[in-house]
Amino acid sequence: MIFRTASFQDLDAAALYALLKLRVDVFVVEQECPYPELDGRDTEPGARHLWYEVDRKPVAYLRLLTDDTPEGTVYRIGRVVTAPEARGDGLAGQLLTAALAVVGDAPVVLDAQAHLAKFYAKYGFAPSGPEFLEDGIPHIPMRRG
Repeated sequence: MIFRTASFQDLDAAALYALLKLRVDVFVVEQECPYPELDGRDTEPGARHLWYEVDRKPVAYLRLLTDDTPEGTVYRIGRVVTAPEARGDGLAGQLLTAALAVVGDAPVVLDAQAHLAKFYAKYGFAPSGPEFLEDGIPHIPMRRG
């Protein structure tokens, strides 16, 4: 198992393809949510991609972005995904820990699938707004810091 992190510019075509395939396989195919997975944010200058891979195949991934708000820069974690064969190994939590180490005490937001709110709470996130539906899946906005 190898941990990797890269900006968009540092990703080679094979790595980018593999990361996007994992995201589409889970979010679009497995969860049956046809939505624009490629949202244009992967290429932003501040975007960081963090993942674990086995034999050059990503098995867990998350994306760390920066949002400029009236209160200043807020980090956004999203696209947290684990391949079916790697679930239960704690990889998503390890990626969250790595992402939170990058941002330090800065505020961080995410939109959690509602059934995962307790998971994110273990990392210091608390609900920051009402539950909402996104692509037919209940989500809760959450914030840390």
